[in-house]
Amino acid sequence: MVRVDRMRAVEHPNRALSYAATMLFEWCLFGLVTLGLRRRGIPLAAIMGARWRSAREVLHDIGIGAAFWGISFVLLAFFGALLRVGRMARGLEYLIPEGPVELTMFVALSITAGICEETIFRGFLQRQFTAWTRSVPAGLVISAIAFGAGHAYQGPRRAVVIGIYGAMFGVLAHRRRNLRPGMMAHAWQDTVSGVVGSVMRRYVR
Repeated sequence: MVRVDRMRAVEHPNRALSYAATMLFEWCLFGLVTLGLRRRGIPLAAIMGARWRSAREVLHDIGIGAAFWGISFVLLAFFGALLRVGRMARGLEYLIPEGPVELTMFVALSITAGICEETIFRGFLQRQFTAWTRSVPAGLVISAIAFGAGHAYQGPRRAVVIGIYGAMFGVLAHRRRNLRPGMMAHAWQDTVSGVVGSVMRRYVR
């Protein structure tokens, strides 16, 4: 998240502004990746996967994304318990949306994260690290570490769990040669986290 440390110090942080700034930042990175690919003559479809040609393919990707989300949810719960990671790291409550406006923006942020972060980390960086190391496992692991490090503001233990989550996305992207199921699962996970957190904040005091 953008301006995370500053938001911690503010009693009533402007979450909507933070969400908007984060979305802008991620779309800028997405644009840089797209520009770099174009300069190399590589179409974005080569990273994200071939376009859908039928409703059946759409439903197929949705099904894979949903199955991955369910399986990864169980595995992350296991690793979270193993590393003694709580449901919400102390000091991160300020990230949870309040009210319909913030919740709507948080959903938009979640969709942005699903599209942009999967493209950046799994579509671009994972391929680059694989090419540099000439090893698929090494590229996957390095990209997952970078993904976890990008969420270090949530605390070291949670960053490790997120890194494991990134490795799962990396395996999915490599096996499917398609980022769309991962994008969906990523967006769903972030959205559900925000919605559940918002409900708990409102009704569980």
